[in-house]
Amino acid sequence: MSAMPPPQPLLKRLSPGDWTAIVWCVSTLFTLLTTFRLPGELEPSQWPAVQLYRWDGMLFLALSTAMAFRGGGLLQRGPLRALTWTILAAVVETTTLGVGELPMAQYLTTIVALYFVAAAHARRTALIALTLAVGTLAVYVSVRMLCGWVAGTGPELAVALVTVIAWLLGNSSRQSRLHAERLSAEHADRAVTAERLRIAREMHDTVAHSIGIIALQAGAAARVAGTRPEAALAAMRAVENEGRETLAGLRRMLVALRAADDGGAGDAIPAGLDDVDRLAATTTAAGVRVEVRRLGEPRRLPPEIDLSAFRIVQESVTNVVRHAGTPRCQVTLRYTEDDLTLEITDEGRGHGASTDTGFGLAGMRERVALLHGEFTAAPRPEGGFRVAARLPVPAGVR
Repeated sequence: MSAMPPPQPLLKRLSPGDWTAIVWCVSTLFTLLTTFRLPGELEPSQWPAVQLYRWDGMLFLALSTAMAFRGGGLLQRGPLRALTWTILAAVVETTTLGVGELPMAQYLTTIVALYFVAAAHARRTALIALTLAVGTLAVYVSVRMLCGWVAGTGPELAVALVTVIAWLLGNSSRQSRLHAERLSAEHADRAVTAERLRIAREMHDTVAHSIGIIALQAGAAARVAGTRPEAALAAMRAVENEGRETLAGLRRMLVALRAADDGGAGDAIPAGLDDVDRLAATTTAAGVRVEVRRLGEPRRLPPEIDLSAFRIVQESVTNVVRHAGTPRCQVTLRYTEDDLTLEITDEGRGHGASTDTGFGLAGMRERVALLHGEFTAAPRPEGGFRVAARLPVPAGVR
């Protein structure tokens, strides 16, 4: 059974519309509480307005509440329409309070809605919303002044300042989210690139070894085609088998690559130290005898160590076939409790630098470095070439 994800905290489950409704209810309750003499006060902060004792005041309160709830419901679909509804709600409720400005408590729902608009929508939409919210405050005070009524310019400036701060916070939240999404996308792109490079390296290792064997077998078949037809036929059959195995390996790699593109994990490429004997037999049949020695107690290794060890052996044997000019080489696998040691030696010309094209010795050195191991590759004093690698086994899997 799959584990159920933990439920989100209640505060994160609330939508922007829910928050605007809650803020409206709390701010309305605050306005009503200020008409009572609270403990420690000599008189109420403001005297009761018509909305507390006349039917028209209660009607305006119900109408403004419906407008505020309507605006909260539109926040995600139509942000500018939603903000307009909350502004209308603030204006309608304020008309029964007997004040000279849009008070902070009545405009708080608009301020919260503006935050959500700036946090969730495009910059252009957010700027229009800010202009609408601040412009309403300026128009409200200006109309009262033109009509000769009392205007609370100072308190309205404080409301405008809080409105701008809410917009800045919402815009900052939006920029942080976009930055996080950008970083996540870049990380995903780097992961895809690294995976494709890994698959490309695996394809190179497989194809390079197989092509070397095929070229060797084809050359042998060409030399004995006239004098020993049966030997030429056997060499060509070996070429056919090697070609089929290479195609099968490439098909598995392409399936894994396609699965990664589709979002799946893909099938692991079935290569490891268990395939060393098959590699030795194929190379021996091609004319370069490969002797495999195992020292210590062979055991299961982590997949990344098992695969890298096989690729190091494969690349080294391929280099022997291509460049050493020798009929034999020796592969030694030494298992200890703490690590796995590989050694591939030959008695050929001892030229290893010519294969270091970025995929040969450099590729092996990179594999070993990623596993925090040690790698050496150099001509031997007695002749030939030696590749050695030590791959530490993590303590948790020893």
